Amino acid sequence: MGQAMTIIPKEDALPGRADKMVVSSTHAVHNRATVEPFPEHLENAMFGMGCFWGAEKRFWNVPGVFSTQVGYSGGHTENPTYNEICSGKTNHAEVVRMQFNPSEVKYVDLLKIFWESHNPTQGMRQGNDIGTTYRSAIYCYGEQQLKEAQETKEKYEVALKKKGFPAITTEICPAMKFYYAEDYHQQYLHKNPSGYCGLGGTGVSCPREEL
Repeated sequence: MGQAMTIIPKEDALPGRADKMVVSSTHAVHNRATVEPFPEHLENAMFGMGCFWGAEKRFWNVPGVFSTQVGYSGGHTENPTYNEICSGKTNHAEVVRMQFNPSEVKYVDLLKIFWESHNPTQGMRQGNDIGTTYRSAIYCYGEQQLKEAQETKEKYEVALKKKGFPAITTEICPAMKFYYAEDYHQQYLHKNPSGYCGLGGTGVSCPREEL
């Protein structure tokens, strides 16, 4: 597990490689596509919530979510491996990416799940998972997602502070390139039902009407 607590300069990041990670083209839970091209009516969302095993499971059965994949984003190393991620020398976070149908589930509803399903106030850690790879992050596809991410952050932060939590530390920025994690990690908790899941929220709700 990665223990690096600070983002390193870009020039110090591992270079990576040109070869892409090869993963199964179908989802282990519902047999839908996990690689491009996806149906054109779908939109992307990408979140960092600590260990990506539990984060992916939290979203793969949400109505309106077509497919989910786990991977690495937010850093500089091209096509990184899990071992490189854990070294703290890539600047990537573990993320879950999903394709969703906006006529069935709104992005703001995915944000509500995101905020409530982990602790976004812990900086470079999530529970017992410590390091920059486990940081809370929202990587946004387009200006509207950025706007909604910032607005929900501000409103949820008020709710958290009322319960004694510190400020939200979630990284919110335009989406960078998504790199697939090894196939072993894809839908991990479906393949290994008793596997580790460190996902846990604050217990503070983020009411939909407040968003």
